[in-house]
Parts: sequence; C-alpha cells; structure tokens
Amino acid sequence: MKRIFKIRLAFPLILLLLIWATQTFPGWGEFYARRIYPSISYVLGSFSSLFPFAIGDLFIFLSILFLLFIPIYGGIKKIGWKTILARMVELLVWIYIWFYLAWGLNYSQDHFYKRTGIPYSAYSADNFTTFLEDYIPRLNESYVPAIEVDRDLLQQEVVHGYSLIGDSLGINPLRLASPRVKTMLFTPLISKVGVIGSMGPFFCEFTVNGDALPSQYPATYAHELSHLMGITSEAEANLYAYQVCTLSEVPEIRFAGYFSILNHVLNNAYRLLPSEEFDRLKDSIRPEIKELSNSNREYWMAKYSPIIGEMQSWIYDLYLKGNKIESGRKNYSEVIGLLISYQNRNNQKDNNKQ
Repeated sequence: MKRIFKIRLAFPLILLLLIWATQTFPGWGEFYARRIYPSISYVLGSFSSLFPFAIGDLFIFLSILFLLFIPIYGGIKKIGWKTILARMVELLVWIYIWFYLAWGLNYSQDHFYKRTGIPYSAYSADNFTTFLEDYIPRLNESYVPAIEVDRDLLQQEVVHGYSLIGDSLGINPLRLASPRVKTMLFTPLISKVGVIGSMGPFFCEFTVNGDALPSQYPATYAHELSHLMGITSEAEANLYAYQVCTLSEVPEIRFAGYFSILNHVLNNAYRLLPSEEFDRLKDSIRPEIKELSNSNREYWMAKYSPIIGEMQSWIYDLYLKGNKIESGRKNYSEVIGLLISYQNRNNQKDNNKQ
C-alpha cells in the first residue's frame, strides 16, 4: 500500500515538474507547440469528433459535480476532513495536468512577432489612421444583406484559408481534414455571460454558441478553429479569423470577416482619435452595417446577466493574465495592433517588388 501511495504521489509530481519546466525554459514551449501538440490534438480531436455533443463541456460539468460530491460522500462515510481535502486537491491537480498537457502549454510558445518574423509597428494615431483608410472602404464594399452561410461551405473555406496563410503566420498545419464544430452544451447559460465561442482544451474540440447570429458565426468559427490549431492569444485568433474570412470568395464569409473587428476598431478609435475624427469615422460607415451592429448588441444584451457576466469576465481576465496574456480580456482588441504590423509588412514587401 505504501508503494502504491508513493507511485500515486510521484507520478503527478513528475508531470507537474515537466509542465513547470516547459513554462520556464525558453524553447520548451515552442517545442511542445510545434512537435508534441499537433499529435495530441489529432488523437483527442479524432476521439471527440465521434460524439455529436461537446464532451469537453460535459467533462467540466461532471468534474464540478464530482468535486462537490467528494465532501458530501466523505461526510456520509465519516471520512476525516484531511482525507477529503486530499482527494479534492488530487482531483484538481489531475485536471490541471490534463489541461496543460492537452492544450494549455501552447501559452508558452514564442510570441507572435518572434514566431512570424513580422517587425513590430508602433501603435500610433498615424498608423491607426492609415489602417482605417484601408479598412473602412473594404468593410463598406463587402456588405451583403443576407449573411447566412452553409456550414459545410464555411468549413471548406476556412480550412482552405488557413492552408494559405498558415506558413507565413506561424500556425500549425491542420491535421484534421474536416474539423467538427460543436454547439455549446449549456447555450442558455453561456449566452448570459456573452460568450459566443470557446475552445475545449480537454478533448481538443471547439464550440460555437447555439445562439450565435449569422453575421458572427463565420468569424467565430475561424477564431475558435485557430485555438484548436494551437493559438492561445485572443488577439491572434481575431487576426487569423479576419484574414481567413476576408480572403474567402464567398461574399457572406468575406463580409463577416471585416465585420468581426468593427467593435475593436471603434473601441480603439474612441481612445486614440479626437472626438471630431471619431464622429467622422462613425459617419463613414454604411448605415446598414451600423444598424446590424446595433441590432446584434441589443440581441446579446437581452440575454446577458450582469451578475454572472461580470463574474465570468473577472475570472477569465485572471485566467488570461495567469497564462502570460498580460492584458487579460483587453487582449481581444489588441488585434488592431497586430493587423497594423501585418499590413505594414505586406506593404513593404509590395514596395520591394516594385
């Protein structure tokens, strides 16, 4: 019994040390992301695709129930509180290990600029204004009144898009030819916190909220698929979703790509530009697009629960900061800075060719 106890204690301890070493030593996280994670995601993703529902959501739900059940069972069986606490800690440790080995160590890979070789461009008002001069006309021109997209066609377009940009942006090749998106298991609850998509790290599956609007679905699909491919930064996932969707020949998908960053553009413009310029920017956007944006906001606000939503935002902010995303939830809007650097690099390439 003592030998079994020692093995039971030593095995998770070794795995924890391995996880912490990967998070600490330069190059280890990149090795995991490039060499180990693709095989893990293929195996777990192939398994999870056998189920029509999000087994990761079910796993989290059952884990919470089991965690609550341990002290109840211990009280009934009159087990000592130290033993009860030890079993709860053991369960949490294994969940922690599974999370990081299955996906979470991707947080330790090289940052965007190092991985892609794209030079950093200062995020200034001038650079932002130049970006707007290109973005707003493209957004307006791409508008289509009907945005519903066939799901199989969307999958083909997004997978093809990632095959075009993956190498130049340091993204792992997609090993699953037909990645299966799942609908969130607890959609009504998730809608109360305003989450439209998620990555299920325990079984390498990605989900989209069942309440997601047609104008949001394509970019959300592409965003969450990038997480499945090992991308952890929300800003990067927004960048890749934008690139993949706007490269599409399908008008609805292309508009969804441009539309997906509009709120981030406006948030950044509000902080960077004088009020007169900000008002001119809003006036330059097609009325139909502004109406769509407002109706989407009203749709989600009707479902949103301030108490649950603010609690989830606080927890997720801590989670991101604890995993090397220093800006927390603000990381989403940092997509604009990445886009400026990315487009400046492309403009330089075009100038050099000329």
